[in-house]
Amino acid sequence: MESVIIERALNGKFVLIAEIGVNYYDIAKKMKISPMEAAKLMINEAKKAGIHAVKFQTYKAETLAAKDSPYYWDITEEPTKSQHELFKKFDSFGYNEYKELSEYCKSSNIEFLSTAFDFESADYLNELMNVYKISSSDLSNLPFIEYQAKKNKPMLLSIGASNEDEIDKAIETIRKNNDKPLILLHCVLEYPTPYDHANLNKIATLKRKYPDVIIGYSDHTKPDESYDVVKTAYNLGAIVVEKHYTLDKTLKGNDHYHAMNPEDAEKIIKGIEFIEKLRGSYDLKCLDTELKARSNARRSIVSLGKINRGDIVTKEMLTYKRPGTGISPTEIDKIIGKKSKIDIEDDTILKTEMFE
Repeated sequence: MESVIIERALNGKFVLIAEIGVNYYDIAKKMKISPMEAAKLMINEAKKAGIHAVKFQTYKAETLAAKDSPYYWDITEEPTKSQHELFKKFDSFGYNEYKELSEYCKSSNIEFLSTAFDFESADYLNELMNVYKISSSDLSNLPFIEYQAKKNKPMLLSIGASNEDEIDKAIETIRKNNDKPLILLHCVLEYPTPYDHANLNKIATLKRKYPDVIIGYSDHTKPDESYDVVKTAYNLGAIVVEKHYTLDKTLKGNDHYHAMNPEDAEKIIKGIEFIEKLRGSYDLKCLDTELKARSNARRSIVSLGKINRGDIVTKEMLTYKRPGTGISPTEIDKIIGKKSKIDIEDDTILKTEMFE
């Protein structure tokens, strides 16, 4: 199976992944439809917005968090104070539901993937998706990383709240078992991430330190007015951007409050397309579109006073004026000392054929 994410990323093309996660439960409740209908609606809207892939989260509260596990999010936005209690609200889907969503994505021509949070889901998701995603929360869970790496598919690895040695160990674990493309996603585990905590320069560091992998960004900031967070991440080298996604950013709870909606996604993609136009080529050469200006705006060697036939040219006989259609000033040493074949009037653009 081919992955749009990997194909685009390997070709240096921007990839936007909509992290639906489990936000479809709240959309379903608001719209009085089933969670499956809400999930499909979110997929449809993502496709229309130009998003390249949608990602879900596959877990069961019992295998993910102990009952007394404390919260780590903004409780003014999500008031639940236990991880287990929160996850229990959103864990009703299993293999059959994700299979239906995977098939729906395929028919809608948008890539499907889901983060597995246990071995069982890692197994059954294998037939449903082209790429595995490792959550930042599992960066130190090396046995689980190894298990998924052995599926021998491309991988995305979020590295939020990690130190350099932990990133190295996770990559080493993957590479011992998997030689497929690997995408490292810079990430900050604050929900939402304040703008001054986004720490986007880390993207440039990751590009330098890990030249053999693709670098991306998993964003938890609230969408800013001009989408400068994502644009800056892209300019620093994040080819793949994953961002939480909702149809209603005003909904309380879970991941709506720092998510993009379809309108945001459209503007992000258009903004990146404009940046790509601006960035152009890395070649150090004159553009074809500059040739006319280059010819007219550059200078030629021009006679300073009349040069008579038979005169030997000296530096004092010459000056430099526009346009650049004559002999370039860079070739002045080829003119000095030459004998004029003809009478040359003052202020004449000099040509090589005028001299012996």
